Amino acid sequence: MTIWIAPKRYKRRISCVLLLFVGVYFLYTTWEPVPPGHSCFQNTPDDDGDRVLLEDVQQATLQPTSDGRNIFFHETSCSADGIVRLSARQACAIESAARTNPGWSIFVLFAAPVGFQSNHSTALPIIDSLLQYRNVHLRYVNLTTYGNDTPLDEWMQNGEIYRSQYMNSHLSDVMRYLTLYKYGGTYLDLDVIVRRPFDGLEANYAGAESVRWVAAGVLNFEPNGHGHELADMCVRDLLANFNGKDWGNNGPGVITRVLQKYCHTRTTVHMTRERCKHFTVHPIKAFYAIGFDDFKQFFEESFLEQALSTLKQSVVVHVWNKFSKSHPVVVGSRVAYGVLADQHCPKVYRSCGKVF
Repeated sequence: MTIWIAPKRYKRRISCVLLLFVGVYFLYTTWEPVPPGHSCFQNTPDDDGDRVLLEDVQQATLQPTSDGRNIFFHETSCSADGIVRLSARQACAIESAARTNPGWSIFVLFAAPVGFQSNHSTALPIIDSLLQYRNVHLRYVNLTTYGNDTPLDEWMQNGEIYRSQYMNSHLSDVMRYLTLYKYGGTYLDLDVIVRRPFDGLEANYAGAESVRWVAAGVLNFEPNGHGHELADMCVRDLLANFNGKDWGNNGPGVITRVLQKYCHTRTTVHMTRERCKHFTVHPIKAFYAIGFDDFKQFFEESFLEQALSTLKQSVVVHVWNKFSKSHPVVVGSRVAYGVLADQHCPKVYRSCGKVF
């Protein structure tokens, strides 16, 4: 029996099913999520007068220096109340960078328009500890204008980042390359401890995470010349290959793809300064000596000596927050992360309470 000779009630049912199917298919193939009309990342004025916003990094009187002696951290989480907040571990990363590099400017860039209470009370001892360092500057980034006059101008205006399944992580990826394109200097993840000054490192570098991957947790591009050329290549690769469904594609994926082309090799071992035209991919021991699969070495007393020995030549220690964030450190305990924090971010470590 075909639809045309079936009883009327069957014809109606089948027609309804067909119409429903066509409607669902149309929505599936044409609908795209749109950026939220109002989100915590929008630059909205403070109407109630209870909050003093951080300065916009693009409009602040004190700008990143033109000599590349800038260190950038990015905080891309939403804020429910618009108040500046950092965890003790994030603050430790910032203090260690400021303490180890006193002649460098440390910029902590918040993706949301956050600030302090109008009485300038932070209510957070760890932030008070950070603000004791004159070279630490807290700023916010106006995402509406941050991409202006860059290869990501239209892409940022279209709000593509808001469609990502890993928006906070991917926003961090976008901001690190965009910031280095705009200003030059050093980008650091917020889950690191800086052990040695950066003055001893020749400009333009990253670090290998493995034989295959260049990691994006430590990046340095000089503001001009070869550094800016590579930063430009990175933002253009991001524009061409951004994937909101792949967690690592837009961070380490970008710098790895760019350097594979730039250095004409697919292995990090061969990404030498000679082959890569004035860019260095430092060996694993420099920034990622303890890999993510061994992150527990930072949190168990039995691994203390082994971990410190492994990290002996490290300039930066990366603690893999994605995996380690649920592992507490009791202040004063003899675990590697705690010992390193006590040495390199003492003000934060001693003001964070009982658990770091």
